[in-house]
Amino acid sequence: MSRLAVPKTYKLYIGGKFPRSESGRTYEVVSSKGAFLANAAKASRKDARDAVVAARAAVSGWSGATAYNRGQVLYRIAELMEGRRAQFVDEIQKSEGVSASVATAQVDEAIDRWVWYAGWADKFAQVAGNANPVAGPYFNISVPEPTGVVAIVAPQDSSLLGFTSAVAPALVAGNTVVVIASERFPLSAISLSEVLATSDVPGGVVNILTGSPAEIAPWLASHADVNALDLVGAGELDWVDLQIAAADTLKRVLTPENGPDAAAPSLDRIAFFTETKTVWHTKSLL
Repeated sequence: MSRLAVPKTYKLYIGGKFPRSESGRTYEVVSSKGAFLANAAKASRKDARDAVVAARAAVSGWSGATAYNRGQVLYRIAELMEGRRAQFVDEIQKSEGVSASVATAQVDEAIDRWVWYAGWADKFAQVAGNANPVAGPYFNISVPEPTGVVAIVAPQDSSLLGFTSAVAPALVAGNTVVVIASERFPLSAISLSEVLATSDVPGGVVNILTGSPAEIAPWLASHADVNALDLVGAGELDWVDLQIAAADTLKRVLTPENGPDAAAPSLDRIAFFTETKTVWHTKSLL
């Protein structure tokens, strides 16, 4: 007896939950050959604002966790992705129209990048921080601290690897994120959100919006409760206007990058989403 397959509904990921867009809008995701793959939620301004609220609420818990614990959590993402490797490969093949070997290489590299960043979670502070020499009987120590809520426009030409490359470094230091996934290739990002939901990542630490970056990004760039803006995937947008909007609330901004090496693994990407805190402490005179 034949049966009907149960098609997957791709939703948003906000605050650890999977809501539909409050606007009720969806858009069709098609393969490289134009064949229908799925409907994805088309995020609205209200969805973006809800995502920022969720991210802000999660900042204290995530940034307050030990660096070692954050590293464990990020490594757990890699473990769960490894178990769903075939699903990610299949989604990338269908959406991007690449061979199985190319899709597999992308998934493997995405998993490896989570591992790479997980390893730096309790180490980058020694590189980015410093004990400063001063002319006086004081200890003077500079340490990196998370900047807060980071809004990200993920690379638009990559299903999974670009998304991972943009999101992971912001999380390492204790930031929370609101990320706009690739409009053309959103399926792997939502599948990754299912990994996040079943891992140890607290709800609200990662919030994923699907839809039009041109529509959503200006709302995030001007939002007063967003502390930093990563425009790595905004090269086709009017990103200078996004910079101007971000300047009104003194956000730090990373400009767009193009090509397969966009958001390549780097300690600089971790450090960019931190603020340096310098502490003075008197030395004992005894």
